[in-house]
Amino acid sequence: MRNIAVWFEIPVKDMERARLFYSNVLGYDLPVQDLGGVRMAFFPMAGHGNSGALIRGEGYEPCARGTVVYLNAGEDLAESIERVEPAGGKVIVPKTKITDEYGHFALFQDTEGNLVGLHSPA
Repeated sequence: MRNIAVWFEIPVKDMERARLFYSNVLGYDLPVQDLGGVRMAFFPMAGHGNSGALIRGEGYEPCARGTVVYLNAGEDLAESIERVEPAGGKVIVPKTKITDEYGHFALFQDTEGNLVGLHSPA
């Protein structure tokens, strides 16, 4: 069985501000490319796995309502969620246990106004 989600895009108004925010929170650099009038900063991807990008362009508007993307925060999301507010975001739901089997999640609002989640097994 394949993963149902294969790609996501998080809309941004200020690409550099958003790229720095996500780099600070998640601890890795997001390379930026211009692709036909759309500017994208790519999240890392291992092999042929699922990934996504920050995206700035016509028709892309940040939003705190609607679909929520959950990013993999490694083994324990505690470090990432602690970096949200110093990086300019706002923690909406702190680290919260789902179940022993499904791990933990947290929700934050990024510098652009998007609602985004983090997930980790511990």
